[in-house]
Amino acid sequence: MKSATEYFWFSTDRPRDYINITGEVDGVVRQSGIQEGMVLVSAMHITAGVYVNDAEPGIIRDIDEWADRVAPQSRLDPQGPEYHHHGTGETNGDAHLKSLLIHHQVMVPITKGALDLGPWQQIYYAEFDGQRRKRVVVKAIGE
Repeated sequence: MKSATEYFWFSTDRPRDYINITGEVDGVVRQSGIQEGMVLVSAMHITAGVYVNDAEPGIIRDIDEWADRVAPQSRLDPQGPEYHHHGTGETNGDAHLKSLLIHHQVMVPITKGALDLGPWQQIYYAEFDGQRRKRVVVKAIGE
């Protein structure tokens, strides 16, 4: 059994951003020499997520708008919801909930030494409370 671990750091210019990290994850897998196994990609912060979906700008916008409908931003809208979390002095309650919607990690199969994704599938890092440094762990395991 082999394993490889790599960390990627992100600091976005905007509070919310969606970054295609498929190439970086594929690089970890290829460098690992693992031919058959799995790769875990996990956001290591509670206001970020990782997901697999299409790289098409329209679906990214749909995901962003959907997440906003379920967990509206309150710090930008004085008429928006007041989250209990804001009692701590933070103003990012919506970002915590968006992370739960998107989820914080994905597992992707490794087959014949490469990511085994569907024809349109890409791996994305989703930032919901950006403009500060955060990381993602990529851990490949297999033979």
